Amino acid sequence: MRELDKPTPKNNEVLIKAHATTVTSGDGRVRSLNVPVGFGLISRLVLGVSRPRQPVLGTEIAGEIESVGKDVSRFEVGDKVFALSDSGMGCHAEYKCMPEDGAMALKPSNLTYDEAAALSFGGTTALDFFRRGKLRSGEKVLVNGASGAVGTAAVQLARHFGADVTGLCSTANVELVRSLGADHVIDYTRDDFTQNGETYDVIVDTAGTAPYSRSKASLKEGGRLLVVLGGLPDMLQIPWVSLTSSKKVIAGPAAGRAEDLRLLAGLAEAGEFRPVIDRRYPFEQIAEAHRYVDAGRKKGNVVITLKHGL
Repeated sequence: MRELDKPTPKNNEVLIKAHATTVTSGDGRVRSLNVPVGFGLISRLVLGVSRPRQPVLGTEIAGEIESVGKDVSRFEVGDKVFALSDSGMGCHAEYKCMPEDGAMALKPSNLTYDEAAALSFGGTTALDFFRRGKLRSGEKVLVNGASGAVGTAAVQLARHFGADVTGLCSTANVELVRSLGADHVIDYTRDDFTQNGETYDVIVDTAGTAPYSRSKASLKEGGRLLVVLGGLPDMLQIPWVSLTSSKKVIAGPAAGRAEDLRLLAGLAEAGEFRPVIDRRYPFEQIAEAHRYVDAGRKKGNVVITLKHGL
């Protein structure tokens, strides 16, 4: 931990006094460069050759607006907000500037700052992939890695959109995934979804363990594989799959949008979406939080709480 100058918002920015942030699997990959197969060199060039180009990690934040730039009209001092900085990062700090037209929204009144901080990453990722995958009501959806940050969001959002949802997870997480509204839950330590004879309109792979080569027989004609986590080989086969079958592979980074945050906030206030929080760590123990996330066993989200004047 180190002291930095308190940032000053530009004319179109707000200054958020952070109450909570998160450590995501993405933060771990940026820090360690432990990235999917084929992306090592590209990631090093983009994220930093010898160390992270952005020294302050963190993509999610929830807090109170302390000051605003002179051109800001959508938010005012005292507003309680949550935001997603995405590739801009910088949320592992006591203060963060965000553009008023960025991925930011008012905090749902029925959520704590801890809960609001965990809304964005998983929720916007799932929404973006479902949008690109043209998810329709009544379709059958399999979520691989249903207990992670993106997986827990995908299960709930697919249910909200009227899908029949199957969650795939380990034994320890079966009841959690069922509690989120999954119609069916498969324990991957006991059953192989590719061998049960079921087929799905959409398979969401958040864990990187259901590539097209493994999933194709479980996809219906016209089915879509949404690759949230995958290696370069998964990306390279996308054109070939589209040319040779009616099925599609959809991959690439998800985009976080302000309207998606507002949608998530509305669903949270209506009781239709809730972020799952596994552990909370105080800001001064953020390194330990990273170690826990690196272990790959977290359920939902890992939240960091901040007390100013540490």
